[in-house]
Amino acid sequence: MTSPVPAPAALERPVALVDLLDRVLAGGVVVSGELTLSIADVDLVHISLRTLLSSVTALRPHDE
Repeated sequence: MTSPVPAPAALERPVALVDLLDRVLAGGVVVSGELTLSIADVDLVHISLRTLLSSVTALRPHDE
């Protein structure tokens, strides 16, 4: 039986919430989801949600 390979030290270090938020806003992220309200297996309301989270500087053209 072989022993597991240890993960590199860079992958084990904790990431602060501020650093994670900075990375997400720099590149942008799309969050999507669907919601269906039904009674007795009859779909009454279907809502599709999609939002883009990004910083203003990430969305501006690089020509400026």
